[in-house]
Amino acid sequence: MLSSIGIPGLILILVIALVVFGPKKLPEIGKATGQTLREFKNSARDLTNDEGENRKKIEDEKGEK
Repeated sequence: MLSSIGIPGLILILVIALVVFGPKKLPEIGKATGQTLREFKNSARDLTNDEGENRKKIEDEKGEK
């Protein structure tokens, strides 16, 4: 998806964001976006770890029978 945007499109998006939000608000928005992505990534990792643990428990229980 991002590969189809290209450098000129990325620059245009950044300029529009700068005009809309202003230079003072842009770093705050970037920081909030980064924190949100990090939190989402950690949650997704926890879910996959939990699913793996559940599968292992089920396989262990089947092996004991």
